[in-house]
Amino acid sequence: MGTNNLIFLEVIEWFDESGKELAHRIPQKGSGEIKFGAQLIVRESQSAVFFYKGKAYDAFGPGRHTLKTGNIPLLTKVLATPWAMTSPLRAEVYFINMKIFPNLKWGTRDPVAFRDKELGLIRLRAFGVFNIRVIQPLLLINSLVGTQGIFSTEEIEEYLNRVIVSRFNDYMGGNVDTIFNLPGKYNEFSDGLKLMLQNDLSKFGLGLTDLYINSITPPPEVQKAIDDKSRLGVFDDLNKLLKMKMAMAVESAATTQSEAGAGLGMGMGFMMPGMLMEAFKGTSAASLPPETYTCPDCKQIIPKEAHFCPACGHQILVINKCAHCGRNLPVNANFCVNCGTAVTVQPTPRKCSSCSFENLPESIYCNQCGERL
Repeated sequence: MGTNNLIFLEVIEWFDESGKELAHRIPQKGSGEIKFGAQLIVRESQSAVFFYKGKAYDAFGPGRHTLKTGNIPLLTKVLATPWAMTSPLRAEVYFINMKIFPNLKWGTRDPVAFRDKELGLIRLRAFGVFNIRVIQPLLLINSLVGTQGIFSTEEIEEYLNRVIVSRFNDYMGGNVDTIFNLPGKYNEFSDGLKLMLQNDLSKFGLGLTDLYINSITPPPEVQKAIDDKSRLGVFDDLNKLLKMKMAMAVESAATTQSEAGAGLGMGMGFMMPGMLMEAFKGTSAASLPPETYTCPDCKQIIPKEAHFCPACGHQILVINKCAHCGRNLPVNANFCVNCGTAVTVQPTPRKCSSCSFENLPESIYCNQCGERL
């Protein structure tokens, strides 16, 4: 194959080494001297359009074609006969690449505003890929290629990107309710957007074979706000779970104490103060559940069922208490272990055996039911 205007073209063929050329003209500059009877070789993925005096006369499909009267009937009436159809023709051939051109990029250059039903007015960015192919070679030449020697995807990709983004904005504006539903609708949106774009590309002899949406994302600050909201929900659930497990542990400790004695129950109480303090950290008195109260000694929050404070070991069920400082006293103590105040022995409270009424005065009959004591 030759491309010099001074050399007669006898074998005309073209190989796309870049993989990006939609159209390639032979010769690339001006018209060439194509010998009558020259061989035109067109590959399976190509189509060739023959131009003579600036006008398209014949289109050739895959195969080997001999440029002579029998094979170019449209030129038969145009070419003069003084040279008995033996002189070279000043003409050019456009090879059109009919394959699919994949992995062309599209995406929004700047975020586009949308109204989200949950987040309000937000800005979204979208990115994806698309594939095109030539469906009408002559229309492509007349509308886009013109007289260019080489026409590649790089020259049209930016324009197609702007067209896709424009249609994307229109489509999303009428179909987006909230970004939280977007991941499950990518295929639906891709098909709808592809349908809108078919007419735009067909005007240039192009077809949109596939279009994919890879991502539709809000700006980083909106993403951060969504992530923070998700974390808060997780932490709230974990806090509830931790409190429930702490309550179960305290209940188990109380049961163990009643079965094995106060010493084991107190030991369990001393093992859990750190966990309980962490679980109930920052809990205000107004938000406390009705089944909890505070230790009279260290003021930490403790469950109602506890017999000992899990933080300091203070005994909650008091048998004897100092009248001066309020400190718990051993059963047989005569003086307070904290302030030294003498312990006043309280008379043992009387209880009716019939109605269980307590604190009965020194009398023969119960004040509640009248039963003889």
